Amino acid sequence: MKILLIETATAVCSVALAVDGQVVATRESDAPNAHSSRLPLFVKDLLPQDLDAVCVSAGPGSYTGLRIGVSTAKGLCYALGIPLLSVPTLLGMATLYYRLHPDYQGLVCPMIDARRMECYTMVVGPDGILRDTQAEVIEPSSYDHWLDRGEVMFIGDGSDKTRPLLGNHSNARFDPSFRIAAEGMLPIALDKLANGTVEDVAYFEPFYLKDFVAKKSVVHGLR
Repeated sequence: MKILLIETATAVCSVALAVDGQVVATRESDAPNAHSSRLPLFVKDLLPQDLDAVCVSAGPGSYTGLRIGVSTAKGLCYALGIPLLSVPTLLGMATLYYRLHPDYQGLVCPMIDARRMECYTMVVGPDGILRDTQAEVIEPSSYDHWLDRGEVMFIGDGSDKTRPLLGNHSNARFDPSFRIAAEGMLPIALDKLANGTVEDVAYFEPFYLKDFVAKKSVVHGLR
């Protein structure tokens, strides 16, 4: 069983190939415009002749990154006639953290920067999701409900800007070394494929959570 995993929801462009439940090769970059310039090259490098499925990070996250990743995944699935799988981005992050730190038994709160003091967040425990994905403005008391019960590990680029607000609680933990990666989706992708939980290639769309807002052009002569 060969699955190609594509993660483009944040600034990191990450692709992994899994064979029989094990990641055998990865490619990733956080260079500017990596999603558009390097994703096709990464896919070409890792694409086997007999691919069985493609799994893509479903969001929320970067509007442009998600569009590029999902479009690539759908194109591969349509051309090859194989299933399309999707994994919520924040769940993939938490799953990867638990895999990398098997002795950690506290909660994990993956955070993706949604600009200003807003983040896309989720709360996950060792046994699964405790609070599903939402966009929220972080305040000093935002996680007292969880922090008063025990340790919470905040990960992702959103945790960097919220640390000054949340870091004073004795149970707040932060891991600046954590890096989002496509391989984090593998356990969930395998379960979905085994259960036949696949996406409709024609109609699947990323989970943006918030509407896309175009910025006013700063190029002279454009409005």
